[in-house]
Amino acid sequence: MYKKLAGKKVLITGAATGIGKVTALAMAKEGCDIAINFFSSDEQAKKLAQEICNEVHGHDCRTLLLQGNVGEEKDVLHIFDQIKSQWGHLDILINNAGIQKKCPSHELDLESFQNVLNTNAVGTFLCSREAIKMFLSNNIKGVILNNTSVHQLIPKPQYLSYSMSKGAVNNLTKTLALEYAKYGIRVNNIAPGAIITPINPWASNESKKSQIREHIPLEEIGNAEQVASAMVFLASDDSNYVTGQTLFVDGGLTLYPDFGEDWASS
Repeated sequence: MYKKLAGKKVLITGAATGIGKVTALAMAKEGCDIAINFFSSDEQAKKLAQEICNEVHGHDCRTLLLQGNVGEEKDVLHIFDQIKSQWGHLDILINNAGIQKKCPSHELDLESFQNVLNTNAVGTFLCSREAIKMFLSNNIKGVILNNTSVHQLIPKPQYLSYSMSKGAVNNLTKTLALEYAKYGIRVNNIAPGAIITPINPWASNESKKSQIREHIPLEEIGNAEQVASAMVFLASDDSNYVTGQTLFVDGGLTLYPDFGEDWASS
């Protein structure tokens, strides 16, 4: 069976749960070797590696478990040292690790603010920097995919640090895409909307989910598999003429759906 990404080596940050986990499985099914980065979810990361072995590769298990905080430079350097030692090179980086904190902006303390920025924005920068070094040293036309959010565009009250971090990553994506296009390196965003994942506190609240559906033009909440499919597309040669762009996987949430109501045109 033809596999779009056969033999490609991919690092996915924050891969033990949610979108990262499902993307790891999707990439493995397309023939990738998977480096699973995790911070604290040790058991979940091990289970994912075993699941990849069982479901995708059989006894030919091609995974790396790489613990580390992507917001810490020393951890990121260690992660890439291990990739170089084990694999020699990298083809695809997926910056997926992300956190958020709900707090009124005027009550947000600096430590909490910086913690979100460090993971979401600084971590994306550090991993992208090291991936690009590896791409260039091996003459590889690599791919970087950044998991942003509709909130790179839409303000999110009480989540100031989160929205700021996603806006920053959006500009990072465009800058790196332009700077390294001459080397054949592509950099794109995948921006999920309302997706059922562990990071979203409403995921198990049926009343809240019903309320959210009312604001989505397709009237459905998304799932991690839909985001993973977008990741596979942008990682593969099917999108080899796409760079510096954002693919919104949001059911139309960024179409300003309230403007579909009569008040907007009457």
